[in-house]
Amino acid sequence: MATKKETRRFSIKKRIRKKISGTQDRPRLSVFRSNTAIYGQIIDDAKGLTLVSASSRELSDKAAVNVSLAKEVGKKLAERAKEKGLTSIVFDRNGFLYHGKIKSLAEGAREGGLEF
Repeated sequence: MATKKETRRFSIKKRIRKKISGTQDRPRLSVFRSNTAIYGQIIDDAKGLTLVSASSRELSDKAAVNVSLAKEVGKKLAERAKEKGLTSIVFDRNGFLYHGKIKSLAEGAREGGLEF
């Protein structure tokens, strides 16, 4: 059974996804945060393909994620996107508040060279 918090996040997520989608020119950076990790994917919604991905699990063996590790994930994601020739994206916070780890991942991606 879904908790009230999850239900709230999914309704916010649906509202956001009505407005934004990734194209070949500007793919979508989708962020997911769990209790133990943070993940980022750059997705072309027109084709339904994940172009680039990065996670805190591949960068660290720690059981929990902090703000600095989330920033490293954003930088790693931007580095991989640059290799594929991607510079401009659309940010999808996936129903999470733009605060803390989500915000630091976005800042890391911006520092890495992605524009959104």
